[in-house]
Amino acid sequence: MKHILCITTYPPRVCGIATFSYDLIQNINKKFQNDYIVEVCAVESKIEKHSYDSTVKYVLNTSEQEDFEVISKRINQDANIDLICIQHEFGLFSENQESFLKFVQVLTKPIVIVFHTVLSHPKEAEREYLRHIINACQAVIVMTHSSSAILENEYQVQKDKISIISHGTHLVQQIDKKQLKRTYGFSGREILSTFGLLSPGKSIETSLDALPAIIKENPSILFLIIGETHPVIVKTYGETYRESLEAKVKDLNLTNNVKFINKYLDIDTLLEYLQMTDVYLFTSSDPNQAVSGTFVYALSCGCPIVATPIPHAFELLSDHTGIIFNFHDSVQLAKSTNRLLKDKKLRIQMGISGLQKTAFTAWENTAIAYTLLFEKILGSKDILTYSLPGINLDHIIAMSKNFGIIQFSKGNKPDLNSGYTLDDNARALIALCMVDEKEDNHKCVKYMMLYLNFILFCLQDDGTLKNYVDKYHKFTSQNDDVLLEDSNGRAIWALGYFICHGKSLYQSSITAARKAMHLTFPILSKMQSPRSIAFSIKGLCCYYVKEPSQEVYDIIQMLTNKLTDLYLITADKSWKWFETYLTYENAVLPESLIYAYNVTKNEQYKAIAEESFDFLLGKLFSNGQIKVISNNNWLNKGETNTKYGEQPVDVAATVIALSTFYEVLHKNEYIQKQNEAFSWFLGNNHLHQIIYNPITGGCYDGLEENNINLNQGAESTVCYLMARLSLIKATTSPTEKNIL
Repeated sequence: MKHILCITTYPPRVCGIATFSYDLIQNINKKFQNDYIVEVCAVESKIEKHSYDSTVKYVLNTSEQEDFEVISKRINQDANIDLICIQHEFGLFSENQESFLKFVQVLTKPIVIVFHTVLSHPKEAEREYLRHIINACQAVIVMTHSSSAILENEYQVQKDKISIISHGTHLVQQIDKKQLKRTYGFSGREILSTFGLLSPGKSIETSLDALPAIIKENPSILFLIIGETHPVIVKTYGETYRESLEAKVKDLNLTNNVKFINKYLDIDTLLEYLQMTDVYLFTSSDPNQAVSGTFVYALSCGCPIVATPIPHAFELLSDHTGIIFNFHDSVQLAKSTNRLLKDKKLRIQMGISGLQKTAFTAWENTAIAYTLLFEKILGSKDILTYSLPGINLDHIIAMSKNFGIIQFSKGNKPDLNSGYTLDDNARALIALCMVDEKEDNHKCVKYMMLYLNFILFCLQDDGTLKNYVDKYHKFTSQNDDVLLEDSNGRAIWALGYFICHGKSLYQSSITAARKAMHLTFPILSKMQSPRSIAFSIKGLCCYYVKEPSQEVYDIIQMLTNKLTDLYLITADKSWKWFETYLTYENAVLPESLIYAYNVTKNEQYKAIAEESFDFLLGKLFSNGQIKVISNNNWLNKGETNTKYGEQPVDVAATVIALSTFYEVLHKNEYIQKQNEAFSWFLGNNHLHQIIYNPITGGCYDGLEENNINLNQGAESTVCYLMARLSLIKATTSPTEKNIL
């Protein structure tokens, strides 16, 4: 375990940096709980003293010069601290700036400092002061490109010492606005909002001055001013600022259009307020404010934003993500807000654009970025262990209506217009069956029957199955244009898995699945696609283990011989594969041979399975990461795997196959690679971003060179769940039965 000490304000202190640090620390400790422990040296002053939880190891009183010396000695003598992370804001150390500088300089542990504000056009003394601090640190973190440029150009900080890691944001469920407005009693109102600890720098009066012009065109407007007054402001000036705002509301006759939410909201409630917001107003009057947590939280909730021109706004609101207006310009604010309120389509587009831009800022991703920097500073060669999320069926259930699981989604919203596919419902049947085996979840039965019935609906009298069904439950013309062998193979796999693993109380459904399975037997000899053959072998082996018969055994042998013949024809010394290219779900081919070996004990099946699988793994794994074959360009014989465009289905297939191979061959390297492969979903990929959303329970649809496809379709989500349920611990006692 590596121990990080974060020097920062910390809850219960109420301030933006305390909230930021709490979220960051919680996410690092949760994301890498086997590798990292982050503790806190809480920064406080004579007017800000608090009682803390066990996360806080030391307390630094910045009002007392001698405290800097005492705490620095204790930190230096603490053998359980490997690295120090300082959250810096000028106001936190303003009482004793020189003492803070000396404090940083005498610390003997490596230091990463995070600048929440970087002053442009500094005076010479300010420049030198900050340069001395930076010289004592091993790395600097800023949150915007503009802050990085200022450090480089105006403070002469070397570029390679600076890391840009965005302010984290919370993943949200994207709840329906109308539903939230009903819940909070705001039905029929168009909501403007702003939030944060109130202080004059927020310039809320700019919004109030704009409201009469906004209300004139939009009488239903309700402006929510969310947040209590900043505690330091209260202690120094009392509630004079809030009272001045309340007086202004009365003077402008805005009582029916303004509501103060005068409390510090928990994060879940705050995110709900933001999700029901139609337009978010950001009116900070500080041009030096490099970054705003309130701003990015609103953006990550899909809020269209009208904002003053702080650097953060310029970076995130480009490309029509929002509207920027001049400081204190109420007329311009009113015009911009009315423009958005008049154009719902534009608001939706801005909201989607904001979600895309802030996707990489999820706290999970920020935690990964910080941790990778810590690893670099510490010179660690360890492979990070990504902690596993719990099982979450929410998105699968949301995607599953009364006919089957819907094919696509827009974000995490099911897109009924995309219809249904046999592929998705077959996988979903297997996934829910796997859940049903592992835990007592009453939801499983309903949805397993839903997916099974969909498969039966697609089954034709000649034993073939249709794949594409529209939202009206009609087969589409795609069924005539696309080769459906792979879909048929997946359905046979699902039927066999359900027959093998379904509980006895599902006997009537198992009987229906058995009848369907037998109806497909005549088509099996005609199959040519290697993957359809492989899927069918898996399903037939499951069926055989449950109900052995010579007929099924013979079909397994016939299909497996087809696959091995392909291998023997194609493979050579440098290319040990079934085809002259690698495409999608490659791992199922060698995996199916292991299934067949488990039934027949044919050593040739086992030998080819192992040889081809090891060849595949050599193409997919490098430096502790998996990179599956690009869906944009298949990998031809003689090429290297360098193209971008990775899909969850391929990673999941590899994870599942690694489980199968471990249970038969008992090689621990398969478990290691399985963990590496699965961690692709959790951030161990070339973008270092999560592919699985633990809040929705959905999985993003793809990893591209520079971005992630944020839609959470059925295929991606179900494949993730199957992979998650296939994970094996090294201590698991392997038995060949488990693979079926």
